[in-house]
Amino acid sequence: MDVIGGGVLVAAAATLWIAYLLPSWLRRRQYLATERNAVRLQQTLRILAETAEMPEPVRLEATAREVATQQRILHEHEITARLEAEAAEHLAIAERRVAEGAADAARELAAEAIAAHPVTEPVAVVTPESAAAARRALRRKRALCSLTLLASLVVAVVGLIAAAFGGSLLVPAAGGLGMVLGFSGIVRLAKRQVPRAVAPAAVERETVSFEPIELAQEPAPAEGWTPQPLPRPLHLSRGTIAATAMASIQAAAELKRSATEAEITRRSAELEPEVPDITPAAAPAPAAASVAQRSASTAGHGARRA
Repeated sequence: MDVIGGGVLVAAAATLWIAYLLPSWLRRRQYLATERNAVRLQQTLRILAETAEMPEPVRLEATAREVATQQRILHEHEITARLEAEAAEHLAIAERRVAEGAADAARELAAEAIAAHPVTEPVAVVTPESAAAARRALRRKRALCSLTLLASLVVAVVGLIAAAFGGSLLVPAAGGLGMVLGFSGIVRLAKRQVPRAVAPAAVERETVSFEPIELAQEPAPAEGWTPQPLPRPLHLSRGTIAATAMASIQAAAELKRSATEAEITRRSAELEPEVPDITPAAAPAPAAASVAQRSASTAGHGARRA
């Protein structure tokens, strides 16, 4: 009985598992079949769409849409180029103004230096080369002081760590001394002023009186106005976006005009009534001649009898 009861339990459990898993398996299979059919339908529709011939109105509409897109892109490129040109022009104007301001400041400094010193004393003129060399030397000194300060800081930190473990205090002291020297050098170099390049003052020359000599001046030929050639429009230049857009517009207009003419011709042919072809029947000439001969012979016989 125990063996039979165990087998029955296993069979019941298997039956329950099958009853539980079978609907899920069937639903999964139906879902896969539906998905497979949908994929096949999409592939079929794609193949039909690729092989089908596009109607003329749809092609014309697509061409017009592409032309509008190309025109919009061309307009955006033109606006971007114009904005870049305006920005470059404004930047050049600003740089020129800055250069003019620097030149004015240099001239004012030179005038102040000349006014502060007597004319008999030589005025030191700082050239751009010497000013650049002085700036480079100052940068090198600042870099050296900064490197000394950084190295001294590292040495001081390492010395303090070594002193904490029983090392000598000379190493952190040397590092602190190097830090003080580097910091003082940086402060001293920061207070130093770099000589600026000043344009040499113009030396006034004594004017020498002389008798003016009048020479016959040849009349300068009057220069006429020379017309400058205008740039060609973008739609006339080959290989540009505007030319491609204009060609597409002309092709679309030509196709539309041809379709309109064909439609008008077809409708006029349908509306025109059919005219029957009537050909006049020719009178039988031999029959008329025989009747005339008979009447003439009858008249002759009557005349003889009379």
